[in-house]
Amino acid sequence: MPYRPSRSRSPGGAAPTSPATLRRANLSLVLRELREHTSLSRAEIAQATGLHRATVSNLMAELLERRLVREVGVEHVGAIGRPRRAVALHGAHVGALGMEINVDYIAVHGTDLSGRSLVERRVVHDAMGSGPDSAVRRLGLVAKEAVEAMRRAGSVPTGIAVAVPGLVDVTRGVVTLAPNLHWRDLPLAEQLSSILGPRSVPVRVDNDANLAALAEYTSGVAAGTPHLVYLTGEVGVGGGIISGGELLRGADGFSGEVGHLQVDPNGDRCGCGRIGCWETKVGLAALVRAAMPEQAYGLPGMPVPDPGERVADIARGLASGDRRMMTAVAQVGEWLGLGGSILANLFNPRVIVIGGYFASLAQWLLPHAQDQLHRLVVAAPAAQCRFVASTLGFGAASRGAASMVVNHIIDDPTTILDSLRRPAPY
Repeated sequence: MPYRPSRSRSPGGAAPTSPATLRRANLSLVLRELREHTSLSRAEIAQATGLHRATVSNLMAELLERRLVREVGVEHVGAIGRPRRAVALHGAHVGALGMEINVDYIAVHGTDLSGRSLVERRVVHDAMGSGPDSAVRRLGLVAKEAVEAMRRAGSVPTGIAVAVPGLVDVTRGVVTLAPNLHWRDLPLAEQLSSILGPRSVPVRVDNDANLAALAEYTSGVAAGTPHLVYLTGEVGVGGGIISGGELLRGADGFSGEVGHLQVDPNGDRCGCGRIGCWETKVGLAALVRAAMPEQAYGLPGMPVPDPGERVADIARGLASGDRRMMTAVAQVGEWLGLGGSILANLFNPRVIVIGGYFASLAQWLLPHAQDQLHRLVVAAPAAQCRFVASTLGFGAASRGAASMVVNHIIDDPTTILDSLRRPAPY
């Protein structure tokens, strides 16, 4: 249904919705409808949205001026029907850059409004050991390189979103606490904007698991499932929760820190300072320490390899029947199932999507995890919750970050013309 202003005032006495707000909402409504279809006529858009045809025509004129839609031909309805001009999204020139900075890598996913992938890469970087200043500088360099690649592909970035493994004040773009990076109260959006230049596009920051959950809900293995939990499988472990088709953020936006659930009061000390957190049992650092102790994280003089290389080494050992690795993965799988059962009992999801290294080793992890889930979920088998492996790999969070930028464009198309007129700051 079209967005319409309320005639009543809110309890706080706020004025009714302004005409400008109403227009932005209706422009967004039209773009969302077009995103679901290859092309539509103006009459079909009016019928689908409930807007008057004259309103749709006016909105379409503005979207054409902003080059967010294009006319793609003439449709004839019936033998003597009046021809209708069809329109479609025209977003090849409107770019969105998603990034993720994690303990040992920086990931990039650049796309455009039409969904075309423009740049996809992962750079090995010791963000934990280098300190926040050095890490942010490297993030800025990678961002500049990605922006230039997008421009060569004919797309102007209109926003950048960065995924971080920790608590994020999304409104201010501040990383409140990222234990595994040793960051606290870091104004990441401000610092990255400063590196990119005074005329840089808007920079947003969010939690990595939240953004990965959005990517899974939009285009992952369980796309469209309204009740799902996503688990990151990195050095740390985080969770993104989709409930009723909406991302669950909590009162302050800090929900999803599931890696710091205490599961073993007599366990190891976590990077957050507490004892026995779930990620000390199932994080990649824990698995590497048990499966390949000679390559454990934090050993002096050890280079920081790509996390995919570590996981590939473990997968090869598992395939060859390495006893130590099989035991390590079985233990991680059991702890994964135990923690998953806590989440299933709390949120009653239909699926728990496992990403990162969890997905890469799913064939060895999931039998143990699923057994524990069935044993410990109170409502089983009625709850019907199951683990599934993500197909998005280590790029889920950066893909979700790019999707967040696209969603902001769709939510407020009036920002596009101004952003595309800015000189290139890079």
